Amino acid sequence: MVPVTTEPVPDRGSWFRVENGSTGSAVRRAAERLGDQLGLPTGRIADLAIVAAELTSNLIKHAEEGVLLLRPVRRASDAGVELIAIDSGPGMVDLTDSARDGNSTTGTLGIGLGAIVRQASWFDAYSRPGRGTVIAVRVFAAADTEPSWVGGLTRPLSGETVSGDGHAARIVGDRHQVLVTDGLGHGPLAAAATDAALTAFRDAPAASPAEVVGHLHRAMSHTRGAALAVAEPDPTAGVLRYAGLGNITGSVVADDGRRRGLVSLPGIAGHQRPTIRQYDYPFEADSLLVMHTDGVVDRWQLADYSGLTGRSPLVVAATLLRDAGIRRDDAGVLVARSWA
Repeated sequence: MVPVTTEPVPDRGSWFRVENGSTGSAVRRAAERLGDQLGLPTGRIADLAIVAAELTSNLIKHAEEGVLLLRPVRRASDAGVELIAIDSGPGMVDLTDSARDGNSTTGTLGIGLGAIVRQASWFDAYSRPGRGTVIAVRVFAAADTEPSWVGGLTRPLSGETVSGDGHAARIVGDRHQVLVTDGLGHGPLAAAATDAALTAFRDAPAASPAEVVGHLHRAMSHTRGAALAVAEPDPTAGVLRYAGLGNITGSVVADDGRRRGLVSLPGIAGHQRPTIRQYDYPFEADSLLVMHTDGVVDRWQLADYSGLTGRSPLVVAATLLRDAGIRRDDAGVLVARSWA
């Protein structure tokens, strides 16, 4: 986890291990600085401070292995701050009841979760007794009413300050496309390869996933290369189009938790002349697309998490990262669902 500094929070965000009150205060100050850098109104920065303080307080009082990701989040009209609190603690039986003022298990006033919900532009959470809790919050100048069809997050290898894994989403014309990338190795050079892939993806023509992967491959020749995959869910046609190179895991998950694996071919984007091939898979309106790097152990089953498939893609991704991510490698997860 990176220490709190006065440096701007990068777009990938900064992770903090929240263990005591001083860490909580530092996270709150970092959130306020980020809100100011993004131009949030003074009143919303004050609301953001409340959210950060209550999230870290909950992690300190209730959590085991509590961590928080702080990062900017952008939409077409403005930018805001996103906070994702993750723990492996005792969990909550009923999130709705826990968010009601006066509900407390530690003798406090019991307004923490309720205060977070009230100040947030957008809020989602998942918790189960004995399994821990994930809480995701966004604070914009105004309410967040945009549908959340995709969400993802990455975490660096223990001891590193940057992750070589990355993800992105874009809408070009009527195409909704996502990218997951894993720069070879670790540290700044791996991150540079992923940054090149992310930039090329955002600038790529409105084309099929296979053509986009080819575009990324050509744009990354100056880097050490990356494993990557591009997917295009098309719920109107009931199809997912997918093209991948290297060790990126992709799965289509049905509403009952059943998984279907997606094919990525051997190769390194940016090097040699890899074979690029697109595969099409059935994608029903209630399906989820889950993609992750090899820093996430591929033994998860969403059927083991009652109610999780009904949560936002970001909360699903954060839960999988918590339970299946490994500390000896960069790790990244992206989840997308139908927007139709």
